[in-house]
Amino acid sequence: MAGRRTRGVANGGGLRAELYKGRTTSYVILACIVAACGGLIYGYEIGISGAMPSMRAAFLEKFSFPRDDCSNGAQRPTTLTSSFYLAGIAASLLASHVTKIYGRRLSILCGGLCSLVGAVLSGAAQNLAMIILGRIMHGIGHGFGNQAVPLYLSEMAPAEIRGALNIMFQLAITIGILWANLINYGSLQIPDWGWRLSLGLAGVPAILMTMGGFFLPETPNSLIERGRYEEARRLLTKVRGTEEVDAEYEDIKEASELAVANPFKAIFQRKYRPQLVMATMIPFFQQFTGINATIFYVPVLFQKLGFGTDASLYTAVITGAVNVMATLVAITFVDKCGRRALFLEAGVQMFVTQVAIGLILAIITPLTKSSAVIVLIVICIYVSSFAWSCGPLGWLIPSEIFTLETRSVAQGINVAVNFLFTFVSAQAFPAMLCHMTYGIFLFFAAWVLAMSLFIYFFLPETKSVPIEKMTSIWRRHWYWKRFIPDEDPPALPSYRQD
Repeated sequence: MAGRRTRGVANGGGLRAELYKGRTTSYVILACIVAACGGLIYGYEIGISGAMPSMRAAFLEKFSFPRDDCSNGAQRPTTLTSSFYLAGIAASLLASHVTKIYGRRLSILCGGLCSLVGAVLSGAAQNLAMIILGRIMHGIGHGFGNQAVPLYLSEMAPAEIRGALNIMFQLAITIGILWANLINYGSLQIPDWGWRLSLGLAGVPAILMTMGGFFLPETPNSLIERGRYEEARRLLTKVRGTEEVDAEYEDIKEASELAVANPFKAIFQRKYRPQLVMATMIPFFQQFTGINATIFYVPVLFQKLGFGTDASLYTAVITGAVNVMATLVAITFVDKCGRRALFLEAGVQMFVTQVAIGLILAIITPLTKSSAVIVLIVICIYVSSFAWSCGPLGWLIPSEIFTLETRSVAQGINVAVNFLFTFVSAQAFPAMLCHMTYGIFLFFAAWVLAMSLFIYFFLPETKSVPIEKMTSIWRRHWYWKRFIPDEDPPALPSYRQD
């Protein structure tokens, strides 16, 4: 385990932050690993959803889905693919209240149980109503899990490695996507009931998440927020590996004393404007880079370009593997290079690759085998840039920038916005692919450019800043400082953006 450390004020902390002591214990790493398993369910859902329109006739015929994605009835499978997001939006907002009042652990447990029920219903579905009910239960599970897990990770992790530990949630998502792609590829060899295997195996990560909800400790922040002070101190001592936790304990306790009766109303106050903008715009841009639309429909895209079902799902396996490897890059560099550097580098890479894909599809018609390989390579480059930037940072940044009194509600809003625009992209992409063809990639490239400009001008660096001292970075920002009242004692050395 890492040795003893002292966290400095120069990294953006407040007056007590230089007194924080401890080490990165095996206890906190194990807790974060178990909690991050919640990401497996979400990733598996994304991977399975993308393969639904490409499944064998047994699935399509049983639920009366059209086989031509550009037919008049094509919205029906698309609605199935994205329907669970509507349940997720409502569940994420409900989860924000459960997480605040009853703790992060209970929301993780609820998310696992609901997802398990959804997997059973989907795998055993005998009619359309049953499979839709399964998708709704999945959506409720995702709403609770995605709201609670990133929050849990950010509160348990030490400031210096908070980015890496939080990104374990995104790593679990990418592993879930890859696992789903492999399952889809194998289930194609079972014509009659392979689709049941694909949908039902979502229960495996759901069981892992449920077990985590039973055995995980609560976060010290949540315990203090609910008045369990001595229990919080004992836990903080255990997760930091030292008895010298007074400074961090007092900072968390001080933050909890600012709690308000109605955090959902409070979050719309002027002083929380910078964080609220980030919690809505970052998940918005995350979806409008085109990533989920691409992952959902890489199989459909390659089928539309003239390749068989087996070949199209094989390409999804390749992009899934790239996604996992690139997320490891984010874990390695997010606490060294910072959040802004990853965002801005990837913005250039995503813009160039989206334009390149659009131009290749516009110039080479129909797509030849060699040009299809080029398209796949460029898609992999695009996926890799997303995987070390927008993917993990879309969960990390909103979960770490809010103060304790609004953190749970803010994460609920972040997840709801993410689900809303994932739903929009999942609904719109098939029709856009049919009517815009190559133009859809230029459409997403324009949004990537807008995102990069937004990050450059409006997102301050948050690496190594203690989570309860984030207000200082907004007070020093050239634009957001006008919204933050100067209530706290003057900060020590100025925080500088990377």
